[in-house]
Amino acid sequence: MTISHFPSAPVVALPLTLPKRPSTFLRFADFLRRRHWTFYAGSVIFLVIILLLVIAPWISPYNPAQQNLRLRLNAPSAAYWLGTDHLGRDVLSRLLIGGRFTVTIAAITVILSVAIGTFIGIISGRSRGVLDEILMRVVDLLIAIPDVVIAIFLVAIFGPGYGTLIASLTIVGWTPFARLARGLTLSINSREYIRAAEVLGCTRRFIIFRHVIPNTIWPIAAVAFLRFGHKLITVGGLSFLGLGVQPPAADWALMLADAQAYAERMPILVIAPGLAIFLSALSVTWIGHGLNLETKKASGH
Repeated sequence: MTISHFPSAPVVALPLTLPKRPSTFLRFADFLRRRHWTFYAGSVIFLVIILLLVIAPWISPYNPAQQNLRLRLNAPSAAYWLGTDHLGRDVLSRLLIGGRFTVTIAAITVILSVAIGTFIGIISGRSRGVLDEILMRVVDLLIAIPDVVIAIFLVAIFGPGYGTLIASLTIVGWTPFARLARGLTLSINSREYIRAAEVLGCTRRFIIFRHVIPNTIWPIAAVAFLRFGHKLITVGGLSFLGLGVQPPAADWALMLADAQAYAERMPILVIAPGLAIFLSALSVTWIGHGLNLETKKASGH
């Protein structure tokens, strides 16, 4: 019996089709779709405030430091929308320009605190051992010291000003981020892909930048916005006590301090800067609250 051999069918190489990565627009749309309503409300208010502060030099009707005692304590009018203060200065102009100092100081403080705290927290969480114990004991020590005490101490040495205010708030401000980053790093260390990367011989730097930092961004961002609102209030309180921005510079807290004696006669002098501080703190708190809810939802809590 002869076995007939049939020619084998030619092998055709099928093209390998990989799933397409979503476009930047689709990823951004998905990011917005999953946010809580507080995130949207806070973002709108905060963006409006930032826009007004950015264009303040061009839309301010008057020089915020220009005095005219003949126009002191004028009620709101067409010429002075929010009236004038006890030195005849335009309240609206001072409100716009003064917000630039308050928000900028708070933003710089939060950025420095996030950078320092995240770096120390990740190093502490990855190193463990003696270095971890030393860093955490330093954090415990600084957490016990109020911001105002540090500010008074630095003012006594260097004098009041922007640098003193930023330094005093940053010295203590990084500690919550260090604790958070350390906790997140310890949680990430126990995951399988971290162990696999270590077995494959990946360097510590690669693991930190490739796996640890990307998984800590959103929780730290949520806390950063929440702390930003706290820093706004703290900056205002220190300036109100005379430990921050000094006259004749415009500042929301200084405006509140100057308006105390004239609150009954001109309530707008207190309402305007107080409302500005309140809305700014509320907006960033809502943003942080929205991000925090999404972070908890993603982690299954």
